[in-house]
Amino acid sequence: MKTIAALMLALSATLPAAAVEAIPNGARLAASCTGCHGTNGATQGNALPPLAGQPKDQLQAALRDFKSGKRPATIMTQLAKGYTDEQLEILAAYFAAQKK
Repeated sequence: MKTIAALMLALSATLPAAAVEAIPNGARLAASCTGCHGTNGATQGNALPPLAGQPKDQLQAALRDFKSGKRPATIMTQLAKGYTDEQLEILAAYFAAQKK
C-alpha cells in the first residue's frame, strides 16, 4: 500500500509540470495581449495594429521601443516594461509565427 501511495504522489507532482509545458512559452506570455490585439494577435477592426504575421524583427524593435519609452504609448509602455528583453524576443517570435 505504501508503494502505491508513493507512486500516486510522484505522479501527481509531475502532472502539473507536464500540463504547463503543453502551453508554448510565447502563448503564455502573449495572454495579456489578447484583450487588445485579439487571440493570437489577429486584431479585428482597424483600431489597433494586428500582430499576427508581422516580421519578428519589426515586432521586437517596437516592443523594445515601448519598453524604453522611445515609442510613447499609454498602455504599451507600461506593459512592455514588465517583460525582460528575452521575453520580448519570445513574444515577437510567437506573433510573427501566427497566421494573419
